[in-house]
Amino acid sequence: MDASQFKQCFLPCHEQLFRMAWRLTGNTQAAEDLVQETFLKLWMKRDELATIDSYEGFSVTTLKHLFYDEQRKRRLPTTPQALEQLQIPHSDDMAGAFEEEDSERFIIRLIRQLPKKQQQVMLLRDVEGLDYQEIEKLTGQKTVHIRVLLSRARKQIRQQLKEMMQNGK
Repeated sequence: MDASQFKQCFLPCHEQLFRMAWRLTGNTQAAEDLVQETFLKLWMKRDELATIDSYEGFSVTTLKHLFYDEQRKRRLPTTPQALEQLQIPHSDDMAGAFEEEDSERFIIRLIRQLPKKQQQVMLLRDVEGLDYQEIEKLTGQKTVHIRVLLSRARKQIRQQLKEMMQNGK
């Protein structure tokens, strides 16, 4: 695919990509950067794109994947030292653990121990404040499944907190 074909296929998608990026990031500059990264990635793979049926769909999917990859890099630790820091403090006194860090950060640590899908849904809903439709668009999961994952995640967090409080007394 040469430059003129690329422009003809993908530039009409720019506005839709920007709107999607803005919904994901909530920031104009970050959205512009994400769209630019998407076009760069598409350009680098231009020789493989001849068989794509929907340029619009493929570009939106690429944008979402880039966004999620960046979010994972920011949220999830990659070094053993960073993973170690995410562990719940080994303290006999759980009140002391709450004093060591604010409760929100402590809850985030508990969330990080959930299965990946539950973790993702809980972070998007309870931390990021997204509604079910936005989470559905971002994850590709049906709203019913999102509600089930969220319910299970919250139940597990409640159970862990209850056990910690009982053991900490």
